[in-house]
Amino acid sequence: MSRTSTTSVTHTTPQPPPRRRRTAVLAACTLIATAGATATALSSPAGAAAPGCKVDYAVTSQWSNGFGANVTVTNTGDPVGNWTLEWSFGGDQKVTQHWNAGITQSGAAVTAKNVSWNGSLATGASATFGFNASYSGTNAVPATFKLNGVVCNGATGPTDPPPTDPPPVGDRVDNPYAGAKVYVNPEWSAKAAAEPGGTKVSNQPTGVWLDRIAAINGVNGGMGLRDHLDEALRQKGNGELAIQLVIYNLPGRDCAALASNGELGPTEIDRYKTEYIDPIAQILADPKYAGLRIVTTVEIDSLPNLVTNVTPRPTATPNCDVMKANGNYVKGVGYALAKLGAVKNVYNYVDAGHHGWLGWDDNFGASAQIFKQAATAEGSTVANVHGFIVNTANYSALKEDHFTVNDTVNGQSVRTSKWIDWNRYTDELSYAQAMRNELVRIGFDPKLGMLIDTSRNGWGGTARPSGPGATTSVDAYVDGGRYDRRIHLGNWCNQAGAGLGERPRANPEPGIDAYVWMKPPGESDGSSKPIPNTEGKGFDRMCDPTYPGNPRNNNNMSGALPDAPISGHWFSAQFQELLKNAHPAL
Repeated sequence: MSRTSTTSVTHTTPQPPPRRRRTAVLAACTLIATAGATATALSSPAGAAAPGCKVDYAVTSQWSNGFGANVTVTNTGDPVGNWTLEWSFGGDQKVTQHWNAGITQSGAAVTAKNVSWNGSLATGASATFGFNASYSGTNAVPATFKLNGVVCNGATGPTDPPPTDPPPVGDRVDNPYAGAKVYVNPEWSAKAAAEPGGTKVSNQPTGVWLDRIAAINGVNGGMGLRDHLDEALRQKGNGELAIQLVIYNLPGRDCAALASNGELGPTEIDRYKTEYIDPIAQILADPKYAGLRIVTTVEIDSLPNLVTNVTPRPTATPNCDVMKANGNYVKGVGYALAKLGAVKNVYNYVDAGHHGWLGWDDNFGASAQIFKQAATAEGSTVANVHGFIVNTANYSALKEDHFTVNDTVNGQSVRTSKWIDWNRYTDELSYAQAMRNELVRIGFDPKLGMLIDTSRNGWGGTARPSGPGATTSVDAYVDGGRYDRRIHLGNWCNQAGAGLGERPRANPEPGIDAYVWMKPPGESDGSSKPIPNTEGKGFDRMCDPTYPGNPRNNNNMSGALPDAPISGHWFSAQFQELLKNAHPAL
């Protein structure tokens, strides 16, 4: 089957841009999102020309078993008389034809050398060459390029002195997303770009999840918090940039969903404070990062459990009863808000569930009260809460266009339908705006802003209804017209048929600071069968496609995709489904 795509990639390095050519280098850094690769510059022999380079690698056409590409190498170091560019393919790509350079290949290693007329590259000069290649499987972008033996990093050579000016300190703003770029995680970007069609979204900003203590310094050689913040400074350039962090490691985490259990036991509140929150706060307070707008989304899927999943509710779990009794969810969130909120350029957003969880009368107001209790615990105040986030890692539709909660069919309210089931809200936008009003009413800042995670709630594709359902009954009317195609609102794990939603953007609706992709598309919600792991992740039957359900989803099938890895790990089949069913379409 033929495929066509255009992939544009710029490779830059994780080191501060030198002062001499600051403008050009910062422009290159803003494009790292599509590259998904970082590199460390190697040293040059004493007295030799100091090379430095930037590489634009563009897949210009692609078909079932081959592709064409153009490569532009820009010399950002001292002038060179001849150049050799080297890289290694990540798959079985084989160069079959080339032009404007002499190309040889040994295994995955490729060497491109200048031809007679394009070997001389002055500082700032570029040379472009191209090739065709065969391949099978995925066509991943090369991770690293070297010019004359030195990693291409977008920087000038060591002849430039390092910058000594401190980073600018940004002013506190009402909406951290307004007028700002948003950080693109190069680790997620590389995974997305390696998927067929993934380059269409690999430049989108996503949240950085700090889901265990080890994540602060980086897990398995990956980027730690400082690495991400340093990279955010490079992407920032001379403008404004917001970086999104997910604070997610409460004691007894996610007491009602085993798939995302954490490393800390129910009573380990002191470890949470001293080994997790304190180190994060210390790093964020580094003056080096004062010019960033740091958005922290605090403890996803935690506080609402203290309302909906405790005795005497039929959905109660012993673990949630324990967490309500010991108060460590409330204490942990309060402590996090106080410590992080003390950093002037941090903007705290607290998790507020979603409409399919808290939209009922007996959940809505009670949850708002729990949020305020946590916001005023452990020395915190409501002033430490800049806003709230809804639908994180969930699938609830942003806006249902074909029915409202006030509709009736043959004199019967749609609230009586099986899908709505007496909920006050039909979608996330109406819920977020109503929750905001309630939170302001009970004492939060009138300027409170809301975020809506739209990473997986597009529900496009051929199953997307184009109009209302039949008016033969309330169920036919709602089921025939709803975008959200889940079997039940309570289904949350790796949902079949889901699609990417609205792209991230600021100020989309009144009271909404931004649509965000806080959950990185393609990262699993949980494994579809038990998988031993060292991350504290359990197995939840709601991630098993054969599971017939429980009281939380009214004993319906789980609707989960098969063959899923543990939560947070890359799930290619899910990513492909999200691409296919994206709305707006890609």
